[in-house]
Amino acid sequence: MAARKSRAKGRYWVAFWLATFLAVAAVVLIRQQAGFDTAGRLRSLKATRGVLEAQQAALERRIRVGSSAEALAPKVARLGLAPAADTASTILKVVGGQAPDR
Repeated sequence: MAARKSRAKGRYWVAFWLATFLAVAAVVLIRQQAGFDTAGRLRSLKATRGVLEAQQAALERRIRVGSSAEALAPKVARLGLAPAADTASTILKVVGGQAPDR
């Protein structure tokens, strides 16, 4: 009878370790899938950021061209305004190449 108890006890240990292994494997698979999903989202956000940076560069270029003296002089003349002297102009620069937070 003692042999039967120890054999049954051994079967329970095997079942316990098998269940533990399956639970750990399931957790690993769930985390791995979450990692793949996060990596896909990150790739998507990087692509979106690239597009937005390209748009920002195009808009900054349009601002630079539109605010140049060559572009503003005809508009000033058309409105009948006197062009400002160089000493009357104030040039504002953005430090760091980024717009300040609002």
